[in-house]
Amino acid sequence: MKTLSNILIAILFMNAAFTQAQTSKQKTIEVSSSLGTLKQINAGLLNVGYTEAGPSNGTPVILLHGWPYDIHSYNEVVPILVAKGYHVFTPYLRGFGTTTFLSKETFRNGQQAALASDIIAFMDALKIDKAVIGGFDWGARTAVVVSALWPERVKGLVSVSGYLVVNLEANLKPLPPTAELGWWYQYYFATERGKQGYTQNTYDFNKLIWKIASPLWNFDKATYDQTAQSFDNPDHVAIVIHNYRWRQSLEGGETKYDNLEKRLAAKPEIKVPTITIGSDFDGAFADGKAYANKFTGKYEHRVLKGIGHNVPQEDPKAFAQAIIDVSK
Repeated sequence: MKTLSNILIAILFMNAAFTQAQTSKQKTIEVSSSLGTLKQINAGLLNVGYTEAGPSNGTPVILLHGWPYDIHSYNEVVPILVAKGYHVFTPYLRGFGTTTFLSKETFRNGQQAALASDIIAFMDALKIDKAVIGGFDWGARTAVVVSALWPERVKGLVSVSGYLVVNLEANLKPLPPTAELGWWYQYYFATERGKQGYTQNTYDFNKLIWKIASPLWNFDKATYDQTAQSFDNPDHVAIVIHNYRWRQSLEGGETKYDNLEKRLAAKPEIKVPTITIGSDFDGAFADGKAYANKFTGKYEHRVLKGIGHNVPQEDPKAFAQAIIDVSK
């Protein structure tokens, strides 16, 4: 018994040391004051880094970023919402910024149900019963999944690029060559060479993605560097690689999410009030017609011309207005 006790104590000490080491790394992150105060909270599997701004009695709004972006996509959105009386939260997703795992034993999982479960755990930890949730890229997918699986927690949804629920079976089917070309990095990440390349060249790789996804957006080095610091996360590469390999059925998820993924595979309708946004990044799908029938509640689609993938940073007024309008 004494030996077992010593082992348990050692494990607890190692996990505590692991969390402390990660926390010390978090201190190097510099967050824009426009986002509010950077905080940390244990939520589910994670110690989540997030900013909070606005009156505590205001309507809660949760803004979710994508890859390869971070909370600074909302630098100009948050002040607009705060001025309107909203209580705004911008969490770092798993693998970004100051969000870290509580245990080194936890599988570094990037599947959609895991990320959505993180947001529910985040809301529970902060005692947020219901919120307006908005996002783009991974953030839009996460917001849509939360809305599909836990509609009672969502007051309104803003989703850039619409209905982004991953269907693994559909993803096995080839697309036309021009469409396949747009997903070149997924195939790169499917290889060991790609994993090593992303590990060694994260900064330059993600800067390239920014340029490709938003060709008309003339961001400067300071803007990119503000976000790039969030890629210096101990789990960033593992989460990104798993996310894209899981989408192609090259790596499995976790069985504890199987029931959620089964529900998502059925392509559930979104019944909460929703505004979707199409941009130049969406090409022929910018008009939203391909997914309009998936939103069966109060629904509106908006198209932004001359705007790339990072909608909240490229057109913060339009994104903020969508949040305001969907919450009415």
